[in-house]
Amino acid sequence: MALKLVLLALFLCLPASLSSTASKDKEHKLKFNPYRYTFIDKASTFSASSSSSFASTGQDSTYDYIVIGGGTAGCPLAATLSRNFSVLVLERGGVPFTNANVSFLRNFHIGLADTSASSASQAFVSTDGVYNARARVLGGGSCINAGFYSRADAAFVKRAGWDAKLVNESYPWVEREIVHQPKLTLWQKALRDSLLEVGVRPFNGFTYDHVSGTKVGGTIFDRFGRRHTAAELLAYANPQKLRVLIYATVQKIVFDTSGTRPRVTGVIFKDEKGNQHQALLSNRKGSEVILSSGAIGSPQMLMLSGIGPKRELERLKIPLVLENEHVGKGMADNPMNTILVPSKQPIEQSLIQTVGITKMGVYVEASTGFGQSPESIHTHYGVMSDKNELFSTIPAKQRRPEATQAYTTRNKYQLQEAFNGSFILEKLAYPISRGHLSLLNTNVDDNPSVTFNYFKHPVDLQRCVEAIRLVSKVVTSKRFLNYTQCDKQNVHKMLSLSVKANINLRPKQVNDTKSMAQFCKDTVVTIWHYHGGCLVGKVVSPDRKVLGVNRLRVIDGSTFDESPGTNPQATVMMMGRYMGVKILRERLGNKAGV
Repeated sequence: MALKLVLLALFLCLPASLSSTASKDKEHKLKFNPYRYTFIDKASTFSASSSSSFASTGQDSTYDYIVIGGGTAGCPLAATLSRNFSVLVLERGGVPFTNANVSFLRNFHIGLADTSASSASQAFVSTDGVYNARARVLGGGSCINAGFYSRADAAFVKRAGWDAKLVNESYPWVEREIVHQPKLTLWQKALRDSLLEVGVRPFNGFTYDHVSGTKVGGTIFDRFGRRHTAAELLAYANPQKLRVLIYATVQKIVFDTSGTRPRVTGVIFKDEKGNQHQALLSNRKGSEVILSSGAIGSPQMLMLSGIGPKRELERLKIPLVLENEHVGKGMADNPMNTILVPSKQPIEQSLIQTVGITKMGVYVEASTGFGQSPESIHTHYGVMSDKNELFSTIPAKQRRPEATQAYTTRNKYQLQEAFNGSFILEKLAYPISRGHLSLLNTNVDDNPSVTFNYFKHPVDLQRCVEAIRLVSKVVTSKRFLNYTQCDKQNVHKMLSLSVKANINLRPKQVNDTKSMAQFCKDTVVTIWHYHGGCLVGKVVSPDRKVLGVNRLRVIDGSTFDESPGTNPQATVMMMGRYMGVKILRERLGNKAGV
C-alpha cells in the first residue's frame, strides 16, 4: 500500500510536460481532478432521475449517445460526438492515469502479468492453448500494448470504403495529442541495419505510413518512458456534454420489440458496488447506443442482449431479439512467433520501434530487456490455477491438476530466461485461418470461449516458415553479430532455446526444431491484434449500423476482417474520430463544425 501511495505522489508531482503532450489547438482546457477530467466519475454516482451534468442545461435525463466501452475507439468517438450532443461512456475498468503498470514503459510486462480483478488487462486463453489479454481500463488496448503507432496503408482504407480525405484528417487529430518519435536503442538500430542487410529494403526512415521496407514508426511512449493513451484524447471533449463512468459494466442492451424492427431504448449496467442502473437513450432522431467493446466484448454483448445465433442463445435461455448466425464468426488473430537471441551486450529496455515490412506479408520487429522481478512476472503463475476462470475457455484435458503442475514446473525458471533475453519476432499479416467466439454463460464478467485456429490454413503455415527463415537470416547477419558480440550460432540451437522459453499450452516438440513448420505450431503466441466477430456486411453495414435493428452501431476492431498496418491501434483510434465526424455531419451537415 505504501508503494502505491509513493507512486501516486510521484505522479501528481510530475510537471505538466511529462503527463501530457498538449497541442496548441486543444478545444478545451479541462480542470484536473483525481481522474484527470471533471466528467469522469465512478459508476455508483449515476442517477437516472438526475443525469446530473445535463440537468442544469435544461436537458432531460436521457442521452443522445451511449458508448459501451471507453477504449481505443470509444474515447476518440465520444470526445468527437460531445461537441454537439450529450454522450454517456460506460467503461468497465478504471482510469489509467495513476496506474504505474500502465503509465511506464518499464512496467509493460507487469501490467500483462497482473491477473488480479483490478488489473488493466483481463487474461484469457483461447481454445488453441494460447495466452491472450483484453483491456479493462479507460483507454482500452492503448493502455496495455507495446505502444507502436503506424497507419494503415491506402489499400486498406480503400477496401474499407472510407473517405481518404477524412481519414487523412483524422490520423493527425490523434497524433497531435499522444504520438511521439522514439529514440532508437542500440538493439533497435542493430535490427534496422540487419533488416537492410538481408534485403528488407528500402529504408524509409521515421514515418507513420505503412510502406514496404524497413522503417522506424511512431510510439505512444514519450522520451521519459511515459505512456499516452486513447484516454487522453478525451481532452478534445466538450466537458458540458460528456459523462464518463468507470467501473460501469454493461449487462445488456435494452430493446423495444413492439414494432416491425427491434429498437434500442437504452442499456442496463452495474456499478462497482454491484448495484444495477438503466441508462436511457433520448427519443430524438439519430440517438444511438454504440458498442465499442472490442473484438471480444462487442460480439459477446450482442449475444448477451439477444442478437446472435439462435441455437446458442436458446442454449443459455437468452431471449431472442434478432437471429444472426454471423455474430461471433470470422474471428482471426495474427499469429506471432519469436526467436530468443542471446547477447553479451547490456540490454536496454525497448518495445517496438523498428519494423521490417516485407512483401510476403510478414512484419519483423523486436522487444528487449524486460526482466523478471519478485513483484512482477511471478504473479503470472496465477493464471495456471485450476480455479482460475481462464481455464473455462480451454479443453478439460488441459485443465487437469497434474497437467497444470507439470506446466508450472517446466516453465518456472524458463520464464525468467525468456524475459531476460531479447526477442526478434515476426507477425503474420492477413491470416486466412478463421475462428469463432461463443458464450460459456450469461455472466458478462467472464470471458467467452474464443478459437482462432492458428495455422489451420496451410498457406498461413507456409508463410510462417518463410518468415522464420527470414528472421534466422537477420539474427545471424554480420550487423547483428557485431552488436550482440556472440558467435554465429546454429539456427536449430537457437530455435530449440526459443521453444523451451516459449509460453503457451500447446504440446511441444523440443527435439524437432529442424522442422520450421513444427516450430511455428509449437511457439505461436499472440501479438494482441485479434479482430472480427461483427464483420461488415454480415453483422453491421458499412456505416457500422447493426443489421436488422434500429439505433445501434458497432465501432471497433470487431468489424475488421484484417488487422490494419503493423499495429492496429492507430487506425482504431482514427476510426473513432472518423466515425464521430461522419455521424455529426450526417445529423447536422455544415452546422456540425467538424
